[in-house]
Amino acid sequence: MISDEIYSELTYGDAPHFSIAALPGMSERTIVVNGFSKAYAMTGWRLGYALAPELIAREMTKIHQFCIMCAPTTSQYAAVEALRNGDKDIAKMRESYDKRRHFLLKQFEIMIKEFGMSSDEFATTLLKQEELAVVPGSAFGDCGEGFLRISYAYSIDELREAMDRMGRFIRGLREGK
Repeated sequence: MISDEIYSELTYGDAPHFSIAALPGMSERTIVVNGFSKAYAMTGWRLGYALAPELIAREMTKIHQFCIMCAPTTSQYAAVEALRNGDKDIAKMRESYDKRRHFLLKQFEIMIKEFGMSSDEFATTLLKQEELAVVPGSAFGDCGEGFLRISYAYSIDELREAMDRMGRFIRGLREGK
């Protein structure tokens, strides 16, 4: 099992993150992949890690040491600082993201699914008309059709601007019906 747990620190609600590796018999069969980009807002620093059973970790190390140089020293020092002193920042970021998430959910609830377009058509037309990029849900398979993926890592002001553009786009679709 490979478990991507990059968002483990940014889960919402009362239940804490739970790793499949914690289940009985799974720690010896799971590779956990994580990093610093999401929890510590270190996107672009390209610093991550994997936890794996010893045998697998040794084999991963063989491949890694001949393919990749080590992470930059500045990134490593920044990660140490984040681990030592960044937990309060994670909590603030999680709370801020949750507020943004709720804002966008309400906005999308009002706007989407009434126009008979595929998520790909919706996303492509939105990009052309309003220069607003979203990912169509269909990019994640059939179960994603009818949905959009967006990032709410932007400021609330930028998200308001994005929703204004999407609102303008939706009004145009409604007027064109």
